[in-house]
Amino acid sequence: MKKKLYLAVMWGLAGTVAGEVGAAVDLFNSPVGVIGEKKQPDLFNGSVGSIGAQPVAADSKPASAEVKAQQAVEALQAAPAAPDNKQAAAEAQAPQPAKSKLWSYQPLKAPDQPAVNNKSWVRTPIDAFVLAPLEAKGLTPSPDADRAAFVRRATLDAWGVIPSPEDVATFVNDTSPDAYEKLADRLLASPKYGERQARRWLDLARYADSTGFQNDNTRPNMWRYRDYVINAFNQDKPYSRFIQEQLAGDELYPDNQEALIATGYMAHFPDNHNSRDLVQRKYQITTDITDTVGKVFLGQTMECARCHNHKFDKISQKDYFSLQAFFANLSAVDNIPTAKKGEVERKYDVTLAKWEDATKDIRGKQKAIIDTVREQAEKHHKERYLTDSREAIFKPKSQWNAQDRWINHRLGYITDERSLAAYLRDTAESKGADKNYTKEIADKWTEYDKLSEELKKFNDLKPKSGSTEISAMTELGYPDAPPSYVFFGGDHERPLEQVQPAFPEAITDEKPDIKPTAFSSGRRTALANWIASSNNPLTARVFVNRVWEQYFGHGIVETVSDFGKAGQKPTNPELLDYLADNFIKQGWSVKKLHRDILLSSAYRQSSAYREDVSKADPDNKLLAVFPRKRLEAEQIRDSLLVASGKLEDKIGGPSVFPPVPANLGAGNQWEVSKDVHDQNRRSLYIFTRRSVPYPLLESFNMASAQEEHSKREVTTSPLQSLTLFNSDVVFGWSQALAGRVINEAGNDEAAQLDRLYQILFSRAATGSEKETLQKFLNNHEKVVREKTAEGKFAVSIPTGLKGDQKLDPIRAAAFVDLVHTVANSNEFIYRF
Repeated sequence: MKKKLYLAVMWGLAGTVAGEVGAAVDLFNSPVGVIGEKKQPDLFNGSVGSIGAQPVAADSKPASAEVKAQQAVEALQAAPAAPDNKQAAAEAQAPQPAKSKLWSYQPLKAPDQPAVNNKSWVRTPIDAFVLAPLEAKGLTPSPDADRAAFVRRATLDAWGVIPSPEDVATFVNDTSPDAYEKLADRLLASPKYGERQARRWLDLARYADSTGFQNDNTRPNMWRYRDYVINAFNQDKPYSRFIQEQLAGDELYPDNQEALIATGYMAHFPDNHNSRDLVQRKYQITTDITDTVGKVFLGQTMECARCHNHKFDKISQKDYFSLQAFFANLSAVDNIPTAKKGEVERKYDVTLAKWEDATKDIRGKQKAIIDTVREQAEKHHKERYLTDSREAIFKPKSQWNAQDRWINHRLGYITDERSLAAYLRDTAESKGADKNYTKEIADKWTEYDKLSEELKKFNDLKPKSGSTEISAMTELGYPDAPPSYVFFGGDHERPLEQVQPAFPEAITDEKPDIKPTAFSSGRRTALANWIASSNNPLTARVFVNRVWEQYFGHGIVETVSDFGKAGQKPTNPELLDYLADNFIKQGWSVKKLHRDILLSSAYRQSSAYREDVSKADPDNKLLAVFPRKRLEAEQIRDSLLVASGKLEDKIGGPSVFPPVPANLGAGNQWEVSKDVHDQNRRSLYIFTRRSVPYPLLESFNMASAQEEHSKREVTTSPLQSLTLFNSDVVFGWSQALAGRVINEAGNDEAAQLDRLYQILFSRAATGSEKETLQKFLNNHEKVVREKTAEGKFAVSIPTGLKGDQKLDPIRAAAFVDLVHTVANSNEFIYRF
């Protein structure tokens, strides 16, 4: 047995090595069907506006992809494969059961509202579904939370920031019967609602302003997608339309630039510009998109089926690659001109023009040097790619098929003058080892490198943010797509059977209605329409569950992105289906869904501890008590900014760089925004650089942008307290908050403590809290006074004081420390 296992392992290793170093079988250069007869205009460097002409002529020579694919299959079948390889190959092609009986795949049906005894507690149908299991367990729901706690809770959930004391007082003192309705409507009507919901969605879209990997290049247009999401939630765009625009906006609404920006959802894949295997890069990109779509919209761990049939769900490898085929013809386009030029674009143009004018001569000299070797430099650059990539790169354009177009578009996307300059550098630095080496080449490189150093001196003139272009995902103006295959073990160099776009058979019997257009395959339209259909059993369930998790801390299905067998079953399936069914009936309105939850008795409950609930339902799955929840990273930072009076309310625009610790060592990857107003914007607008997460947010479990982020983790570590306590930025906000308190409460210290609590906690301080704080203030004043007398302490007084207020600097410094301490308390970073 040991010998067999050893041989199996060694054979597997040998196969892996051979796959890496051997010549790859070319399975991608054959056209699928008739590509077209008329020449297609060059769209690689143009805008999407020019997409729509006739497709390019196909190579007239017989294609060999199908023959080679068959040869590859036969070779695999004939090879002395290890038993596990044979099993995997058979499994990949084995027929799967057409349908699954999994609960989440069953058609959505409106459940009957359950009968309950405590009818007076039922304010919305939601409450009946929550109350029925409670009564069956012999439990009663908790009383309503006091109004001050409720308005703080609702504002944090809907807006992501604490409410103002004035907003709290308005609600607390509103005795009208529709006070809660007015509060909910006010929260949902504010632009802050869209900002809060956008942050949650961007977690799912793996949003980032940079590519990741070694160079982590900036993506200057991605903020437009973030703004699209904000606007979509604020406009209450139907979720069905929201899905369609993000998956197929370029196909469905080609003249609508907002819809083109929406396709940026698929463009947030981490990307390695240095990759020399473009065929593999295409596979990795489409894999990322497929996995993300599966988890986000369908709540399915589709990626498990990439290498083998899903071990838990009835999703086969064929299902996986059939889903991936919907994206086979998709390419990133980053140079689509904006339809209108606003302030951002005009400012960018002006700044760029100054840099271009100042560097015109230097860049002209560099170009002149490259022009003398351009042909050799382009050849040198192209030869750096792997064999299967080079087959497409060196093929005449007239012979390109769909796969070749993707590769050459990608090549153009990542090639610039610096790429060509590498020829001079590599040749010159070879010291004669390169056959092309001459003294003339070496001198040219010396001059070019010198000019590059000169050019760096003008970097400060370059625009630091913004752009005049948008990024989108399109099909480059062609309806034909590269062939898609089931890959043995998920290895893109080991194709098995060819597949066509299809929906997972375990979920639906429906077949995609694909209608190609003159400029696109139409595949993603079919996919988007199916996902956004009211007949899809998963889409509405998955989304309403995400919203429920946002408000209650736990989804009805705990595993919010896994509605498969390995995921958790719903704790209240009738409630889940009621929410999903009602969501569709209300026109996929996200705001109405939020409003229904905000106005429910379930959401209104107190979070006070109850012994009877703890014993009967220790995990609080039945929601007899409202669950307490620690604030998310952005809520903590943004609420501190609100408390200090420094939050900038500007909505949208390019991402910003707030200050970071001096020892972060990020170099030019994090250049702090010069405008102090930019530094104090909401965390949503902070530049998301994959290699350099913003430290203050990272400490509190900010979302990872490497992949779809389903749910914010909650960890507790000393680093979190140290981050808040030792941060110069946070301390500066505490100084500003101290100044605000004094401005608003006057010199009466008892009134100051009340105001501090009203700002941070939406309540007044109790008598015992005031007594404790007063003792702290008196004792700390003595400490500060002693240290300053010894010359060992520099006092930090409140900032932003109005008028000619005369304060004892020692007492004021002690008050700043008191404010800083209270702002670091658990009560501030929790929502009750």
